Amino acid sequence: MKRSLFCIVVFMLLLAPVAGFATEEYARQTGLACAACHLDPGGGGELTAIGKAFSNRQHAQSQPSQMTAATKGFRFVVGYLHMLTAILWFGTILYVHLVLKPAYAAGGLPRGEVRVGILSMLVMGLTGLVLTYYRVPSLDVLLHTRFGLLLLIKVGLYLVMVSSAAVVVTVIGPRLKRKMQAPPTPVTGGDMTSTELAACDGKAGRPAYFAYNGLIYDATASALWKQGQHMARHQAGMDLSEALKLAPHDEDRVQRLPVVGKLLASREEKTPLHLRVFYTMAYMNLTIVFLIVLILALWRWG
Repeated sequence: MKRSLFCIVVFMLLLAPVAGFATEEYARQTGLACAACHLDPGGGGELTAIGKAFSNRQHAQSQPSQMTAATKGFRFVVGYLHMLTAILWFGTILYVHLVLKPAYAAGGLPRGEVRVGILSMLVMGLTGLVLTYYRVPSLDVLLHTRFGLLLLIKVGLYLVMVSSAAVVVTVIGPRLKRKMQAPPTPVTGGDMTSTELAACDGKAGRPAYFAYNGLIYDATASALWKQGQHMARHQAGMDLSEALKLAPHDEDRVQRLPVVGKLLASREEKTPLHLRVFYTMAYMNLTIVFLIVLILALWRWG
């Protein structure tokens, strides 16, 4: 009898209208204790400013009307677009940085990826504002809840990415493009690599240099090296150390020519400042992507 009476009471309570909308689910979502919404630390009774804002929002959303259904549909579409754009944008960043490497864009930013980045940032910003408007009812929720603080961090990271993208597109990108399109500066003397030496072949007004035993000799003024060729057998712009050892004359004839430098195995070139900044920003954005994904994981499973 007592068990039947208990079941009847529970059933009636379940059918009774719910006057309050604050639940343990909200506490789990925000990470706040009962005292955040209630003046009584144990919960119940008069509400704080945060509790009143949440209660008003829940009451407004609970009103069954066509506008509420339309609003929910609008929020769903905006949220879907927000997530889709994030996947497209972050996926592009991950692919470029982990597969292609940022060095592939050192000669200029591809137009397609620039367009994807700019469009993604605009869509993410607009949809993020709409979702924040519906999700955050007051400034107190934004500043005093775990959800709000994580949202502020996420927005800050987004603004850093936007700022770095603006610098790359307007300042660094044009410099990379100009560097790629600029003709190589001809080397007319000094130490050279084999690649640089090859450009000094004595043709079309270029100097006639050749390497011998690690030194680079200038044969431009020699009558025996017209148009960069010697006896129709040896071509300037090359390392002729082995070939000239078989010549019918001694090496003294070679050593009479002016020495302009040494033959280098390779040249250590200092990376330009704008290129170093580009690499730094590229990997900074990659780190920010991982941080934003971490924030999403904390919202969902933290």
